[in-house]
Amino acid sequence: MRVYVPLTLPALAQAHRAGELGPGPLTAYAVTPGLREWYVSDDIEELEYAALTRAAHGSLRLLAADPGAVRKRVVVAVDIADGAVHADPDRALDPDALGEVRLEAAVPLGKAAAVHVDADGAAVDVARAAEALAAADGGDGDAQFVVDGADDHELLWFATQEIAHLVAG
Repeated sequence: MRVYVPLTLPALAQAHRAGELGPGPLTAYAVTPGLREWYVSDDIEELEYAALTRAAHGSLRLLAADPGAVRKRVVVAVDIADGAVHADPDRALDPDALGEVRLEAAVPLGKAAAVHVDADGAAVDVARAAEALAAADGGDGDAQFVVDGADDHELLWFATQEIAHLVAG
C-alpha cells in the first residue's frame, strides 16, 4: 500500500540521518474506504492525489507547530505492507480524518518511493497558511481562505536519491 507521511524539512533531515521515518506511531494518509466514499472516484491516480493532498495539510499542521522550520510542506510517499497500516473505522468519514492512517512502527527510509516538497516560490503562501491555521480551525473564513492558498502550489516530486540535497539546502 502506498501511504503518504507528512513531515517538515527538519524531520526529513532527521529521517535521512536515522535511515528511517519514526519512531512510531506515525500519522500518514492513504486511499482508505472513507476517502474513496468522500472523493467519489474509482480513478486510483485521483485518489492517490487526494491522499497526498491530505498529507500536505498534515505537513502544514506540523509547520504551524514548528515556527523555526523552513516554510515548505514535505510529504514522503512510502510503500508498506497493508498489515502495517491501521485506520480508525470510527473516524472513517470524519472530514478532519479522511484518509488518515497510523503506522505503529518506524519505517525504513529505503521503503520510500518519492519525496514531495514545495518549491521555493510557495514559501510565503505556506508561511501565511501555517500562521492562519489556528484561526481557520476556529471557523474564521478569511483565515481558511489563506490556508487554502497553500493548495494553489503543487508539491514537486523528488527521487529518494535527492533527499540529501533537499535537506542540505
